[in-house]
Amino acid sequence: MSEQHTHKRTAATEQPAVTEQTPVAADDDTSLPLFHRTVRPEWIDYNGHMSEAFYVLVFGYATDAMMIETGLHAGYRESTGCSLYTAEAHVRYLREVAAGSHLAVRTRLLGVDAKKARFCHELYVVDAPDDVPEPAAAPVATTELLALHVDQWAGRTAPFPDSVRERLASLVEPAPTWAGRSIAEVPAVR
Repeated sequence: MSEQHTHKRTAATEQPAVTEQTPVAADDDTSLPLFHRTVRPEWIDYNGHMSEAFYVLVFGYATDAMMIETGLHAGYRESTGCSLYTAEAHVRYLREVAAGSHLAVRTRLLGVDAKKARFCHELYVVDAPDDVPEPAAAPVATTELLALHVDQWAGRTAPFPDSVRERLASLVEPAPTWAGRSIAEVPAVR
């Protein structure tokens, strides 16, 4: 999900979307900054924990932050008519998350070519709003995405500009062990 997909302001999404003014700073040029959010009470479902839709919302905001960091920001989209479109996603919900939990999302680029990017997000619960997950911390959810660079004016995929492709490529790292998996088949009951 990119900033192109605007989120209506409702009680459930009143935290501001990622904007060009959102401070994003990485420790170095070979990794993306963490993205942070706090779980709102409205995000809690009838089971008493964060509803699946809001995991995806947080992941979408983390994608927005990644786009800003790599040059696919609002100015780029407005001047070129190009944006990232998610073509495929696989979400894993690993642990329940309570209201008020502080979240940190680590984004990893796993591959890029002329028109596609494969990346993942790992969602962690941390102690304070801007904390970094402990090195041994396990994510509470993950998502792996395949995104296409689309020329919205032409209605088709288009190559990334060299500067954007090179920035994305500079961030590529080995995939975590969980990436690349699909949903297991469930045998039919006979």
